[in-house]
Amino acid sequence: ALLSESLFFLFFLQIIEKNADPEQMLLFYLLDLPQYNIHLCLSSVCTLMFQRHYSANACLLPICSLYGMAVTTVEGVGSTRTRIHPVQERLAKCHGSQCGFCTPGMVMSIYSLLRNHPEPTSEQMTAALAGNLCRCTGYRPILDACKTFCKDSVCCRSKANGRCCLDQEEDLFDREEKESVGLFSPDEFQPLDPTQEFIFPPELMRMAENQLKRTLVFRGERMMWIAPVSLDELQDLKAAHPEAPLVVGNTGVGPDMKFRGVFHPIVIAPARIPDLNVVKCTSDGAACSLSLMKDILTNAISELPEEKTKIFYAVLQQLRTLGGEQIRNVASLGGNIISRKSTSDLNPILAAGNCMLNLASKGKRDSFSSLALAVQNYILLSDPYMSDSYSLLSDLVQGEYISAFRQAPRRENALPIISAGMRVLFEEGTDKIKDLSIFYGGAASTTICAKQTCQTLIGRYWNEQMLDEASRLILNEIVLPDSAWDGKVEYKKTLIISFFYNFFLKILQSLKTMDPCRYPGIPMEYESVLEHFQTKMPQSIQIYQDVELSQSPQDPVGRPVMHQSGIKHATGEAVYIDDIPSVDGELSLAVVTSSRAHAKIVSIDTSEALKEPGVFDVITANDVPATNEFHFSDDPEIIFARSKVICVGQIVCAVAADSYAHAKQAAAKVKIKYEALEPVILTIEDAVKHNSFFEPKRKLEHGNVDEQCFFSFGTGEIHIGGQEHFYMETQSVLAIPKGEDKEMDVFVSTQHPAFIQEMVAASLGVPANRIMCHVKRVGGAFGGKLLKAGLLASVASVAANKTNRAVRLILSRGDDMLITGGRHPFIGKYKVGFMNDGRIRAVDAKYYINGGCTPDESVLVTEISILKMDNAYKIPNLRCWAYACKTNLPSNTAFRGFGFPQSGLVTETWITGIAEKTGLSPEKVREINMYKEDEQTHFKQKLDPQNLKRCWNECLEKSAYYSRKTAIEEFNKQNYWKKKGIAIVPMKFPFGLGSRYLSQAAALVHIYTDGSVLLTHGGIELGQGIHTKMIQVASRELNIPMSYIHFCETSTTTVPNACASVGSAGTDVNGMAVKNACQTLLKRLQPIINKNPKGNWNDWIKEAFEQSVSLSATGYFRGYDADMDWEKGEGQPFTYFLYGAACSEVEINCLTGDHKNLRTDIVMDIGCSINPAVDIGQIEGAFVQGIGLYTMEELKYTPEGVLRTRGPDQYKIPAVCDVPEQFNVSLLSSSQNPYAIYSSKGLGEAGFFLGCSVFFALRDAISSVRNERGLKKTITLNSPLTAEQIRAACTDDFTKMVIGRWGNGLIFCAPITIR
Repeated sequence: ALLSESLFFLFFLQIIEKNADPEQMLLFYLLDLPQYNIHLCLSSVCTLMFQRHYSANACLLPICSLYGMAVTTVEGVGSTRTRIHPVQERLAKCHGSQCGFCTPGMVMSIYSLLRNHPEPTSEQMTAALAGNLCRCTGYRPILDACKTFCKDSVCCRSKANGRCCLDQEEDLFDREEKESVGLFSPDEFQPLDPTQEFIFPPELMRMAENQLKRTLVFRGERMMWIAPVSLDELQDLKAAHPEAPLVVGNTGVGPDMKFRGVFHPIVIAPARIPDLNVVKCTSDGAACSLSLMKDILTNAISELPEEKTKIFYAVLQQLRTLGGEQIRNVASLGGNIISRKSTSDLNPILAAGNCMLNLASKGKRDSFSSLALAVQNYILLSDPYMSDSYSLLSDLVQGEYISAFRQAPRRENALPIISAGMRVLFEEGTDKIKDLSIFYGGAASTTICAKQTCQTLIGRYWNEQMLDEASRLILNEIVLPDSAWDGKVEYKKTLIISFFYNFFLKILQSLKTMDPCRYPGIPMEYESVLEHFQTKMPQSIQIYQDVELSQSPQDPVGRPVMHQSGIKHATGEAVYIDDIPSVDGELSLAVVTSSRAHAKIVSIDTSEALKEPGVFDVITANDVPATNEFHFSDDPEIIFARSKVICVGQIVCAVAADSYAHAKQAAAKVKIKYEALEPVILTIEDAVKHNSFFEPKRKLEHGNVDEQCFFSFGTGEIHIGGQEHFYMETQSVLAIPKGEDKEMDVFVSTQHPAFIQEMVAASLGVPANRIMCHVKRVGGAFGGKLLKAGLLASVASVAANKTNRAVRLILSRGDDMLITGGRHPFIGKYKVGFMNDGRIRAVDAKYYINGGCTPDESVLVTEISILKMDNAYKIPNLRCWAYACKTNLPSNTAFRGFGFPQSGLVTETWITGIAEKTGLSPEKVREINMYKEDEQTHFKQKLDPQNLKRCWNECLEKSAYYSRKTAIEEFNKQNYWKKKGIAIVPMKFPFGLGSRYLSQAAALVHIYTDGSVLLTHGGIELGQGIHTKMIQVASRELNIPMSYIHFCETSTTTVPNACASVGSAGTDVNGMAVKNACQTLLKRLQPIINKNPKGNWNDWIKEAFEQSVSLSATGYFRGYDADMDWEKGEGQPFTYFLYGAACSEVEINCLTGDHKNLRTDIVMDIGCSINPAVDIGQIEGAFVQGIGLYTMEELKYTPEGVLRTRGPDQYKIPAVCDVPEQFNVSLLSSSQNPYAIYSSKGLGEAGFFLGCSVFFALRDAISSVRNERGLKKTITLNSPLTAEQIRAACTDDFTKMVIGRWGNGLIFCAPITIR
């Protein structure tokens, strides 16, 4: 009997879906269930818990797959309306949320783990979070919340007295009396009581026990889903539909359909077949999840003899880093094998281990080795009668050894660049090869075997001669295509033989264990390379200044107050744009983008798109009532391309339909004909060749560079790649026509509502007072939601105007990355003159940034890159040019740091170069050239560098820099294939927005008769805690508890003409405005307070109302004075300076290029912190984001200008595994700033640059390698300093074997990395 309705439970509410569409994922299904009175938030259902407490990604779970399951989202864990779960409470109170968009996913991953392991180990906790990403916090506060649940302490207790090695009361972190280290109080936490958790729905248990299983069949508009219940039925279906894929966890087919345009009209889901879910000691079922396999192997290792579990160890090693928990919980073993993906982690080791598979088709059943996977009409099964010789994971015999290897762009939750499985069997009692297996993943379209090499080596002895022969044979046999899309051909070749060398060393050690008299093993200095880098729970210290004892307990300023929305973030109740309930008749919008970088539009054919179901209309440039091109400079910013396109990803038109799925399907049917235009300019080099620049070019000259006499000079060039913002909430707009007077409400995720209002009004041809722009909160921005948000809001508003319906535009991650641009790729060329004592005499530099196809903020970025290029150093004579290159890429835009992370890296590169030339240490060169008292910047602005020096000295002391440097030198002497490096970098970060009008701010404060206060201002909550700080300011000024004060939203209807929340200025300027408004109100109330000094707040407010005293006030701040005369090359563009220093230590694997961030110590001068918890979180988050720019985040393009890295699958941002194992932040005490509110400083951007301390620590480790190997020639290291570059710089016999650009040890950029 067939069943065509899906039944599952959602927080113990039975859901019956009679028309389940196989193409609909659970993520979007759960957003709106009006028939059950359910509306969930987009952020809250990203990660959820299903069945018996397993986490999963809702974006990959088809609703058809949920029959008979229980689903729990964060709303089912706890809420402010019922009860808050301890996980939600602790994550919020430990300050583990900033923008909050990722927080529900974190909650669900932790909650799922605790349901299975109420007292988890720290290792289990970090593994549970490996599949979660956060762009704001830097993960440290999230992990702090996790530690409170762990049964094991992460402290090593290594001191003689049993105290923590990081004890605050001794040694390096000796504190002054007024310093504090506690950002939260564990005593406030409610206990975790597993007995109070919800039970699994009894109905589902009864249904599973008693109900006869029936085949499920779901038919959607385009696709059919069939879930058979027996192996015979499955074989019949596969015979009838040979092209239909088998789907269990949807982790392979799902991404192909979503991101690569693959379509399957029929899908077969075998997960409900009992035979495929059996696990026995002799076999594993093909539908078993990878998590189940991992648990079973872990248990087997603890129970079985070592010789029977060698392959278990190897498979477990790969499983630990294969995806995250959410993927492993649903991905099947059989699917992973049979998909034959090139990047498989498991297939190489399973193949090398001679593992056997049972394969079946209708009327046929066979056993095959894993090399037989090309037979596509076969399916995997588990045979209860299978003999031991056909087990999936075979036993190894005496003298047989097996190992697995992988190298990925990120250590966890990333597809491997190269994976490998290797096995060797020796003739009994010898090291003579009897059998050898070498398999690689990532080297070809599927797993490949070095078969000829293995056959040739049989009979050889396991020695150096065999190693040399094997390496050359492998390179000859494993031929990689030169056109690999990721441009890593040489790196892959090097990994292939480096992995074999590692295997060679492992076997030598194993032979020594077997017979130490006969086999000497390997040199001691080689042993450390056999150990893999592991993710450990980070230890951390946060030091800040306590408030004065005289400060009122009610005054929250200076205290680590929880984020105002922290609890709502953790419960999923925080509302973002796509969480706003649908409006009647609402349409969804999908954009159609250009596929050419530079071309004339010949025609746009929308006829096929308009025939698609649910399509309402197609919007083009012809539908824009007024302004389609905005001329903020000579080159326009364009809403819809009209006659030509100037980059891949430019919006040509948009499809409005009744659902996003329909809109997206129709958008694919729009046909655009192009006529190629020349030239196509993609890189900075192309732009220079064609003299393609945005005007004006900027130049700053100080002193006389050409007439300087100095000891020596150095020249160099460094390339710095771009960076994707990767905010968690993609660009999002909801435009709602109000029906009269051409009014429109625009709800938008932006940093600048007034600018959105201006652009939408201009595009519609109406006054700005008809457009009401609303922003509740933004799920991350980092500079990426300014101009682009305005263009996208205009697209949605034009569609809403034409259709007279509400229109929602939510970009997918891939479209967002394709359309919006990011940080500017950068080339810095320099010539530096210096004395033999390391003093800088002159710098002559040229900076080029890749601006993309329109100006956006590019010229301003060049200006800031010049003004901040000195970092912390006095440069007596300077000439610097900066050019914004006009190319055929999506226009790049503002990004945290705004040019300084690039120009600062160039400066620190030539500082390090001076150290190498003079033989001085880098820290000595930095100290010698650091600003001193009474000195001016290169644009003649005065500064007081006292706190710069304090930060530097405190960082040296707190990090124990010199003693650790000595220890690292000793470590490097004792380890050949692993090296450590350390670097300390100072920072001067100027604060200012360049013009007074850009830093003006306003606020509006209402007091209601019940004493409650409504506060609003022009700042936007991006995750930086601005609303929390503004409530703190109002609380102090009005002398009332924070609980009396509420912030509603930022809107153009309450605060007009507000400036953008950019440049770390939000708290500075809006705080002044809020203070002004509160003081106005308090001044009005003062006579009433004076008459009744013993009264309370409510008494005074009631009396004020009765006396007709206005209880509403606006506050205003005019902004900071600023000026810069580019003709004279001087001015006062900045208001004040922040200072800081960071010391980082790393360890690299010279064979793979992989590295581990061991420790970071940061000291920052941020004045007097208004909220230390928020401010330290901002420093840590910026720092980790900086690690991403400088060491791992790569944007890759095709030669035609198409972005290839369009999502988390290809573009890797830092994860939990990238957080330093020891992460310490100290705020400089006794620092004052007379220019900002309460002597604070705007710090959101400053910490980003300190991430380059990791870059230079890596460089230090690489220098140790090269010095040891006699390669003292200066080497250029570009950013990001990825594993590929590190491996290439560690030149050895293996890199020399690889023919190509690495033979001479030089580094060149991959041809498809746009710079």
